Amino acid sequence: MRRTDKEIQSTAAIEDMIARACICHVGFSDGENPYVLPLSFGYERKTFYFHSAAEGRKIDMLRHNPRVCISVVSDYDILPNPKACSWSARYESVIGFGEARFIADTAEKRQAFDRIMQRYAGASLSFDYPEEALRRTVIFSVFCETLTAKVSG
Repeated sequence: MRRTDKEIQSTAAIEDMIARACICHVGFSDGENPYVLPLSFGYERKTFYFHSAAEGRKIDMLRHNPRVCISVVSDYDILPNPKACSWSARYESVIGFGEARFIADTAEKRQAFDRIMQRYAGASLSFDYPEEALRRTVIFSVFCETLTAKVSG
């Protein structure tokens, strides 16, 4: 990281930033072009969980190249200034790199769905997933070998 004065190394602080983020941007590559999507996600211990339809560009790209880049931003705000080139932003961001893994086991799919649902609906809730939804939905996880964080503003 170029600006080490803004780098956050505390695992607890990084986990807190991820917990407060609403959307995760995932960067895919087919070897020729990058493709970045905002996705809802679940998270636990350096592992992100995502759901998807069984077909589409992102699934095709993952089958070709499972390496991805993950980005989450929390607490973003523009800091205006009367001078045009003096505007800035306040934010916290986390970047991670890892390899996507498709989850086929039904019990593991349920756990991944729980992580996603509890992020948005509440950690104390439990859910029942229709077997058809479990069959037709692709779940993939990304364990991040590296997670780096930055705070600005």
